[in-house]
Amino acid sequence: MTSHNRSATDGPLRIAYLSYRGKPHVGGQGVYTRHLTKALVDLGHTVEVLGGPPYPHLDDRVPLTKLPSLETFNDQFPMRKPRMFELKDRWDWIENTSFNLGNFPEPMAFSWRAWDNLRTRHTDFDLIHDNQTLGWGLLGLQKLLPVLATIHHPITVDRRLEIEHARSLTEQIGKRRWYAFTRMQTQVAKRMDRVMTVSENSKVDISADHKVDIDKIHVVPVGVDPELFKPVPGVGRVPGRIITTASADVAMKGLVYLLEAAAKVRADRHIEIVIIGKPKEGSKTEATLRDLGLTDVVQFISGVSDERIVELYSEAELACVPSLYEGFSLPAIEAMSCATPLIATTGGALPEVTGAHGETCLQVPPGDSDALAQMIRTALDDPELRQRVGEAGRQRVIDQWSWTHTANKTVDQYRALLEETSPRYA
Repeated sequence: MTSHNRSATDGPLRIAYLSYRGKPHVGGQGVYTRHLTKALVDLGHTVEVLGGPPYPHLDDRVPLTKLPSLETFNDQFPMRKPRMFELKDRWDWIENTSFNLGNFPEPMAFSWRAWDNLRTRHTDFDLIHDNQTLGWGLLGLQKLLPVLATIHHPITVDRRLEIEHARSLTEQIGKRRWYAFTRMQTQVAKRMDRVMTVSENSKVDISADHKVDIDKIHVVPVGVDPELFKPVPGVGRVPGRIITTASADVAMKGLVYLLEAAAKVRADRHIEIVIIGKPKEGSKTEATLRDLGLTDVVQFISGVSDERIVELYSEAELACVPSLYEGFSLPAIEAMSCATPLIATTGGALPEVTGAHGETCLQVPPGDSDALAQMIRTALDDPELRQRVGEAGRQRVIDQWSWTHTANKTVDQYRALLEETSPRYA
């Protein structure tokens, strides 16, 4: 009997954690990976992260095994074509072939690299936790160890929204090819023994889009550290400043609607937008900034520490999550935790996360820049409303979310997975 067949109720667990992308400061995947693995180690468990570039920033107690990719899609040279000398093994050839067919190849290629790495040392672990890779290699790994799959939301939603917002037929065809990997994710997801997600809304969408038995899907909300994300003493809020996060220039995040709203509000008052993220050359966001004449009032900030992000929240009069859809939204609860009054849409799980309109947040319909502009005006004109909503929002976070809570609930999922799959690995 191999060592990973210990009783599911026995003490510390040994976890192989897979993250095909782990951008440290922007984007939910890297934040989730960094904080969850740290909290798991705090609880006494052992975690090794197998990660692809951009690599996550981890706690010193969490080892990182780097699984390099061809990085065909990166911030500096997106859509670059690898040279022949870069193709060193079969996984590189598979990744390159998929990329040349117009697909996004990282999840598939990473899953095979993870399988290749773990197949000779799987007895070092009790289970595998996959963070939304859902590549073919997971089916091979599931023959070796129990696998828990986190799906924050089905990427099929991104696919639909990107196709709907394509600016031309050529772009629409390109989006269909790019998101072809979602078919693989559906086939893999419905074969997983246990799936974990972050909201009830995502649970329903995963079952519908990925054809996963809803009884296999279990909700464990993500967290935030209220002792880190809190108002910074002595930092004053800058009049008219709004902060938002744009980890990717995709239609789903709704940044264009915030920019359109900002242009409307700017006509009669001072306003400035701070965007945590990087602008993408040639993107719709860049074109919108230029067309609306907003380049002088919009500032992009990226690559900064959590402490600086907290300061940025403390400097803003308002935070905004203009997304058309969210499976959860870490930026929402980070802003709320900093007592920055939040304007959020009702897209996806956002109402579930942010609470009641006029109490813990201010809500507008997704994709409605007129409604968003009016809500911004209302909030900027009412300091008492901002203070009340900001304080209540922070209290909601303190009462409901922490990474320790997320880690404890995740361990419950690990033990349930080990219990129900133990006969297979005996």
